Amino acid sequence: MIFYEYPINEGIRTMLRLEHLFDRLAQLMPRDTPVDHHFALATIFEIMDVASRADLKADLLKELERHRTQLVGYRGNPAIAEDLLDGVIGRIDAAHGGLNQLTGKAGQALAGNEWLMSIRSRINIPGGTCGFDLPSYYAWQQHAPAQRHADLVRWTSTLMPLATALYTLLSLLRDSGSPQRMMAVAGQFQQSLPQHKTYHLLRLRMDCSDGLVPEISGHRLLVAVRMMRADAEGRLRPATDDVPFELTLCS
Repeated sequence: MIFYEYPINEGIRTMLRLEHLFDRLAQLMPRDTPVDHHFALATIFEIMDVASRADLKADLLKELERHRTQLVGYRGNPAIAEDLLDGVIGRIDAAHGGLNQLTGKAGQALAGNEWLMSIRSRINIPGGTCGFDLPSYYAWQQHAPAQRHADLVRWTSTLMPLATALYTLLSLLRDSGSPQRMMAVAGQFQQSLPQHKTYHLLRLRMDCSDGLVPEISGHRLLVAVRMMRADAEGRLRPATDDVPFELTLCS
């Protein structure tokens, strides 16, 4: 089974991209080879690029506060475990406080590091970080893995409040929906969304054994899914099967 996710607004689109980058960074940093640490640095620069959106921090803080307000409203409800509720609210408070203390945009402290910025300026040029172009960077890559890892941890420390807030918010968002069994008849599915409720994220879970791939589109009033199958050359073509899947709309 595979989970597919589709953001219904631009803010969630940015958050999912950042989550993808932080996940990649978490896999690359613990490794030992210079090439893995090279791509860890490239990922840090990508995070800085995506996180440079002026209203990202404000959007995260606003969404965390929205979820906190909703959860506080459940206090005193006999059907809710108070200790679990307090734990979730505590996570939100910690994420909110850490992000709120972050001055400026994510990675702003790194932007003042001339050595890192010299690498950033050349890393997207094909072969631009060769040893003869950036000898000091080449020398850094020859350091012991533990030293390179310590440097990466130090450089990413200013990004961690953003990562914590991001993971907390997306976890809350994913937990807000209830999965429903659906059917794409002849490979097609379409559903109108209620105007009185705002959804932020669509999650689709389906069997991957038959080679089908969902092509998802949507906005605040409508979501649509078209099932596709790759032909012999890898090009996706519309499928005409009746395909069961699980749909979750998260608000």
